Amino acid sequence: MVDGYNLALEKGTGIATYARNLSSQLTKMGHKVDLLYGLRRGVGKDKLLAEVNFFDPSTKPLKVHEVVRALSNSWIRPVPAREVPITGKVIARTAQGSIPDNDRIFNAKNLYRYSQWHFRVFGNFMTTQYEQPAAVAHWTYPLPIKLKGAANIYTIHDLVPLRLPYATLDDKREFLKTVQTIAKKADHIVTVSEVSKRDIIDLLGVDESRVTNTYQAVSLPAAILNRGHDEVATEVSAIFGLENKKYFLFFGAIEPKKNVGRIIEAYLASQVRYPLVVVGQLVWKDAKELRLLGVPSTPPGRRASRDEPPPDPTLTHISRSSQVVRLDYLPLSLLASVIRCARAVVFPSLYEGFGLPILEAMQLGTAVITGREGANPEVAGESAYLVDPYNVGAIAQSLRDMQNDDAMVAHYEALGTQQAQLFSPERYEMRLAELYAKLV
Repeated sequence: MVDGYNLALEKGTGIATYARNLSSQLTKMGHKVDLLYGLRRGVGKDKLLAEVNFFDPSTKPLKVHEVVRALSNSWIRPVPAREVPITGKVIARTAQGSIPDNDRIFNAKNLYRYSQWHFRVFGNFMTTQYEQPAAVAHWTYPLPIKLKGAANIYTIHDLVPLRLPYATLDDKREFLKTVQTIAKKADHIVTVSEVSKRDIIDLLGVDESRVTNTYQAVSLPAAILNRGHDEVATEVSAIFGLENKKYFLFFGAIEPKKNVGRIIEAYLASQVRYPLVVVGQLVWKDAKELRLLGVPSTPPGRRASRDEPPPDPTLTHISRSSQVVRLDYLPLSLLASVIRCARAVVFPSLYEGFGLPILEAMQLGTAVITGREGANPEVAGESAYLVDPYNVGAIAQSLRDMQNDDAMVAHYEALGTQQAQLFSPERYEMRLAELYAKLV
């Protein structure tokens, strides 16, 4: 069983990519895979309506009496999940793109939201169950929940909320309690880099034998990988007005650990002539970073404080005149095109458990500028231009070097393509096979 916690999000995340790749790889290995969702609408007796509700994105706010009733039940007995009958009556070609390979799909109403409330109130993990359960429940995120009758393993991608507490909005007390419970009670812990493995061992006191690093893999659709470069370049030019290999690109969540503020500062200081394209959602509206992007610095769901200064019009003007282009979100096919045509992907984040954008850029044949902190150098090896992510001058110099040296760009493009093979689906399958051999 693989959880659908992140798979249900409208806009993808790195962990959603991880869950899709995990499910698809397990299917290719011959395992039967169940997906367990926690959508707002439950599975009733009407099969057609159950299928319709599964693909219906509409949601309703939780009511207090619903939470109280759910907690009362979860204290007494495991929360039941019911199979969603996917018969093909709903035309879901677009939606199916976000649902990975599987044998069965289950849903328990608000499962993951209720599990968090259950943990806060009762201090232990909520239990769920369904008919003919999987032998192994692989939770792709540290969730306070377990599947009855299965070996429960948890992927902890990183401990950034503990290593860089100022860089996330997580409730640090709750996060620590969750991962500490996983450290004590999980049948096994999975992670995605040696850096994260060492953090888990050192900070949580987990025995090394109980933690396996499987790394990650990128498995982009053949339809994306096999497109001709001229076709892709024409598409990017027509839609965005960007010239092939004549812009720098950052893509990912816009939050403090991604270092977007320093990237923009470095870009402004470098005085390069190529534009900087920033693709990503505003996960945390950090004041410094957003002032440079020319938008207010109010966090989501909070009104601006009276004491909070308004956006600096000078910085807004500077970012526009210097051709900083921001795009909120792009679907995978279009994002892949923008990556392929970039001069270089700029990703000097402060800390990563893996650094998936590095691998995605390398697989698409694009040069990478990244940082020396966290797992970034572990993933990039010697196949990227490495900088101190805290040093704006060093990032600015990397932009100038990449703009002015075609041979350097070609060098990192070639090395990156080779480096990406170390994280191929075939190697990922070998690591997964070794992991599951320990458990089954």
